[in-house]
Amino acid sequence: MKKACWLGVLWCLGALAVGCTREKSEPAAPAGQAGSNAAAQKPAPTRVKLALDWVPEPEFGGFYAARESGAFTRHGLDVEVLGGGAGAPVAQMVGTGQVEFGTTSADELLTARARGVDLVPLFAVYQTSPRAIMAHASRGAKTLGEVLSGGTLAMEPGAPYAVFLKKKYGLDKVKIVPYDGGVARFMADKEFAQQCFLTSEPLAAKKQGADPIVFRVADEGFNPYATVVMTRRELLQKSPELVRAFVQALREGWQAYLDNPKPANDIMAKLNTTMDAETFAAIAEAQKPLIVTDETRARGLGVMSRERWETLGKQLVELGHVEKVSPVDEYLLPEFTGGAAPATP
Repeated sequence: MKKACWLGVLWCLGALAVGCTREKSEPAAPAGQAGSNAAAQKPAPTRVKLALDWVPEPEFGGFYAARESGAFTRHGLDVEVLGGGAGAPVAQMVGTGQVEFGTTSADELLTARARGVDLVPLFAVYQTSPRAIMAHASRGAKTLGEVLSGGTLAMEPGAPYAVFLKKKYGLDKVKIVPYDGGVARFMADKEFAQQCFLTSEPLAAKKQGADPIVFRVADEGFNPYATVVMTRRELLQKSPELVRAFVQALREGWQAYLDNPKPANDIMAKLNTTMDAETFAAIAEAQKPLIVTDETRARGLGVMSRERWETLGKQLVELGHVEKVSPVDEYLLPEFTGGAAPATP
C-alpha cells in the first residue's frame, strides 16, 4: 500500500513538472483569442485613400464593389473612397500625396503631367470615352456633322474634345452656348443639342419623354480613356507591391460590379440621394459596352494601350491644349498594358 502511495505521489509530481515545462514553452492564449498564433500575427491592412473626381455614380461602381465584396481586404488593403464633385482637384491631391490614388480622364492626366505633376496611370475603367453630343431625333440628323450644321449647341468650349470638334467641323453655323448641366433646355427646344455622357443626359432625357439621338465623340477620332485610376510615381517607386495589389483588387471589384451591380449601387445610393435605384441600374447596364471590349476580354479589365496614349498626346499638342507631352514610356508601365511586369521604376 505504501509503495502504491509513493508511486502515486511520484506520478503526480512528474505530471506537474511536465505541466510547468509546457506552460513555460507554450504560454496560454489570452481569453477570447483564437488558438492560432499565425492568425494573431497577420499584419493589419494598409490604409490608403482613393479620391473620385465626381459624386458616387455607376462609373465608380467597381471601386465600391471592391470594398463591399472584400477584394480590397483580400489584398491587404483598407481603402477609404472619397467622393468628389465639380472642380475637385484630384490630380493635385494625388500629386502632393494627400491621397494615394485618384480618378481622372486620360486627357486631364496628360495635362497635369505637362504642368509638372508626375502622375502614372494604372487602370482605365472606360475603354471607350462616354463623351457624346445629343440632339433631338426629330431633326433627322444622320451624322454629327449634320447636327453641327445649325441650331444651338451647349458645350464647354475650351475642353479638348470641343476644340477637336471645332477643328474638324468649324462650328461656324451653330450657336455655341455654355453647358450648364441637366437637360431642361434640351427638353424645351427641338433645335437644341448639347454635350453629354452616354450614361447620363440621354437617359435623363428619355425618362422625361424626349427621343434623343446620340453621337459619340470617340467615333469622330477623339477617344481618351475615362475614369482612369492614377497614382504618383513616388508611391510606385516606394511601394510597388502596394500599387499592384490595389490594381488587382480593382480588377476583381469591377468584375464583381459587372456581374451584380446592386450591392454597390445600394451603397452609392445612400451617398448620392439625387439618383434613384432605377437610374443606378440603367446606367450600370448602359456603361457595360464602354468598359468591356475585345481587348479587355483578352487582357483584363482596365488595361491600356501604349498606342492610345501616344495618339492622345499628339492630339493634345496639335489642338494647342498643351505645348508638349512626356514620352509614353516615361509614364505608362508595361504591367498596366498587359505586358510583363517591369522592375521597380
